[in-house]
Amino acid sequence: MRTQSSATTARPIAVTAPRESRGLGTAQAALGVVAFSLTFPSTAWGLESFGPWSLVAVRGVLAAVVAGGCLLALRVPLPARRHLAGLTVVAAGVVLGFPMLTTLALQTSTTAHAAVVVGLLPLTTAVFSALRTGARPSRRFWLAAVAGAAAVLAFTVAQSGGALTAADGCLFGALLVCAAGYTEGGRLARVMPGWQVIGWALVLCLPLTVSAAALALAFEPVHLTVHGVTGLVWVAVGSTFLGLLVWYRGMAAIGIPRASQLQLAQPLLTLVWSALLLGEHFTTAAPLTAVAVLVCIAVTQRS
Repeated sequence: MRTQSSATTARPIAVTAPRESRGLGTAQAALGVVAFSLTFPSTAWGLESFGPWSLVAVRGVLAAVVAGGCLLALRVPLPARRHLAGLTVVAAGVVLGFPMLTTLALQTSTTAHAAVVVGLLPLTTAVFSALRTGARPSRRFWLAAVAGAAAVLAFTVAQSGGALTAADGCLFGALLVCAAGYTEGGRLARVMPGWQVIGWALVLCLPLTVSAAALALAFEPVHLTVHGVTGLVWVAVGSTFLGLLVWYRGMAAIGIPRASQLQLAQPLLTLVWSALLLGEHFTTAAPLTAVAVLVCIAVTQRS
């Protein structure tokens, strides 16, 4: 009787625990998306005070100092040698490549046009995940992902007048390197805490970012403003460290393809922040696109 009672008591725990884990993972990934949605407006603010190379380099240094301090305070051991290759991909894609390419693009591109990258990122990340980890999402998943990406792409291109700019090469390059970094980071977050993944990637880049910051600050003028400093602090601590911390934890919990589809909402959030913080104006197509994106997200989450 005790055995049956124990089994009966344990059964609900075994069933509900994974659901609770998925719910927490979805919430963490969603928080990451909110943090990322502020990246482009914050970068635009940062460019008011810093040159593009200075902004990217100082951003990396500040984020590495915060991450390194946390690693030291908690006495986290060095990552295993077998994880160094993956951390290098995360560092090259997320810490260096994406910030550098998007910052260069935002010198001549609006945040609305740059949101095209974010609109395509979920689909690209899912493709990278399938190639890297062997994941095989269902056909319904892919149809919803493509539909959501198409809706976001159509909206953002329409908002930017439908014209391609000279910054498109940087934007599409950023799309590829970021998807690779997300995929590798999500894989590593299954064997180590997500904050340690981005933390070690930032520390790995520190010698390069310190050298780049010293060189860039010597050649690019700096005009400190409230907007400029606020933008720098957010992209360094909010987007680069805290945002990626919860993002990688979320991907580890619910899977890379499913988490990546939550980013379909990111361009619309970016457009909202751009309107509030930068004074950009958009048409009434925004709520219609938002509804379409939310439907696509719901389908992918159930697939």
